[in-house]
Amino acid sequence: MLRVSGIANLALDCLFPRICVGCGKLGSYICANCKADMAFLVGPICPRCGQPQISGILCPACAQSSSSVSTIRSVFRFEGTVREAIHELKYRNLRAIAPTLAGFLSSHLSEQSDLPDAIVPVPLHPTSYKRRGYNQAALLAHELGRHHRLPVLPKCLRRTGAGSSQVRTRNVDERRRNVQNAFEYTGRPLEAARITLIDDVCTTGATLEACATALRGAGAIDVNALTVAREV
Repeated sequence: MLRVSGIANLALDCLFPRICVGCGKLGSYICANCKADMAFLVGPICPRCGQPQISGILCPACAQSSSSVSTIRSVFRFEGTVREAIHELKYRNLRAIAPTLAGFLSSHLSEQSDLPDAIVPVPLHPTSYKRRGYNQAALLAHELGRHHRLPVLPKCLRRTGAGSSQVRTRNVDERRRNVQNAFEYTGRPLEAARITLIDDVCTTGATLEACATALRGAGAIDVNALTVAREV
């Protein structure tokens, strides 16, 4: 007799057959061959923002400014199969691929010496949430929390009325202005907590920085960001 989780998985397979987003092969959302070709983001990188940096020291931007984010790390470059996978998750309702992508985040987190006290997903812009019906970062965060038995705080951050969707901004400075003071913390005081902030893609880091500022204001003593991919 099938267990409830087995029935749920069977239903998902019927609605969203496990077809590789990279090559169309049946069996998994990312087949072994496409996984082998995915562009992992490896060093040398800026130790703070995670951008590729030949020297492996702070990049010029980080060297000239302070940051609320201790580190930003991304598993992949935002290209090829991982780009298709994230687009399927964000824009084509393939929520069933979230556990696959969260698995990459989980492997990365397992390599860290200390786990965080809690996981916080970047909140979705209200317009996008109303249109999409779910927050892809929250799906990833819940899977990651389940893997590591960590608490997830999905609603502690909220987007204020300030700013518009980052997709429509044109450059780094505009993105930073767009999200300045755009997030507020609405949960219980974090009381010196160490937080891992989760999102699907890091573009400039402006959104992650704005979220980290709100978390620091609520009492977090350390905020590290982790994303599936990064535009480089």
